[in-house]
Formats: sequence, structure tokens, C-alpha cells
Amino acid sequence: MRIPPGTTLGRALKAASLVGTGGEAKVLIQAGEVSVNGEVETRRGRRLEEGDVVELGDERLVIG
Repeated sequence: MRIPPGTTLGRALKAASLVGTGGEAKVLIQAGEVSVNGEVETRRGRRLEEGDVVELGDERLVIG
């Protein structure tokens, strides 16, 4: 699945089916379970850019 640049972190997790709901995304992000480009990200509204790498557990998502 292709996630376009400009998508928020929470929406990207949901669109890629890494979470079932936006609420689940919010909880995981605020708990520090999600990283972007190797750094923990706690803002679900962060806009992702082309080439960003999102990780949640063993799952990896490349934007763009």
C-alpha cells in the first residue's frame, strides 16, 4: 500500500492496517510505541514526508 506524503502519522498507521482504529493509533503513539526515522514520535498529527520510515513493533512502513 502506498501512503502519500503529507498524511498524518495516525492516519498512515490506520491506512496501512497497522492499527484497527484511530483510537488505537493514538494510544500506541502516545505510549511511545511508534518511531519515525528511528526516533520515537508521540505526535499523531505529525505530517509524514516522502521517504520517512515508520515502525511499530516488527512492522515497517515507508512513505511515498
